[in-house]
Amino acid sequence: MKKLLQLFLIAIISVQIYAQEYQTISNVHYYDDKTDRSDAYINERCVLDIYVPKNVKNFSTIIWFHGGGITGGEKHIPEELKNKGVAIIAVNYRLSPRVKAPKYIEDAAAATAWVFNNIKKYGGSEDLIFITGHSAGGYLASMVGLDKSYLNKYKIDANRLAGIIPFSGQMISHFTTRKEKGIEELDARIDEMAPLHFIRADASPLLLITGDREKELLGRYEENAYMWRMMKLKGHKETVLYELDGFDHGGMAHPAFPLLLNEIKRVEKLKKN
Repeated sequence: MKKLLQLFLIAIISVQIYAQEYQTISNVHYYDDKTDRSDAYINERCVLDIYVPKNVKNFSTIIWFHGGGITGGEKHIPEELKNKGVAIIAVNYRLSPRVKAPKYIEDAAAATAWVFNNIKKYGGSEDLIFITGHSAGGYLASMVGLDKSYLNKYKIDANRLAGIIPFSGQMISHFTTRKEKGIEELDARIDEMAPLHFIRADASPLLLITGDREKELLGRYEENAYMWRMMKLKGHKETVLYELDGFDHGGMAHPAFPLLLNEIKRVEKLKKN
């Protein structure tokens, strides 16, 4: 009887979540008007889409950066994250070769700052902002979350992020930034363009997710495993690494979304306590 009651309550909660209404607002400029007017490419590219639950307060927000090697890709709201009681902010950023590093990281930081400064207007909690993305998007999320200088520009402490959750993101310097500098692809640099350069004990919770090491892009799992180890040695208490066996670089995102949502639930529970 007790088990039946639990299942009934779970069903009610699920119906409430999936019956929730959402609104989508497209192509919001995340730089100020002066900056938009100063650069045609910023005005064209630096926009975000907002997907938020209606008539709800203090919900969590996911900032989602698309992949594409920093040379392509378009913002999108992942279907796997819709109707889950959370907001999603999908971000476009400038691309190489039209701009070079660190411009696209600066865009990711500007979009993140916009979320901190505006999500409360839509009912979201400033204490429950999670930064994530796939591949190049995971790299951008890691750089903004770990190199505090990018958000410091906006007087925002990166440690206010509720979680950093890159999907198969590069932890050494990105291959596009290396190409821009004329550095060979197999030169595994850990410089100011590498998340690994900014390991620290006081960072927000870090959840690293990759595909199968034998099916992933060259070295991608190993980079993330090294980040996991170095963060642990640095004294960070909340770094977790998942390797999704059987999934390649492109396919790993689908099974990673439930892990992202579970991490959000975990952090929400901790903050409530």
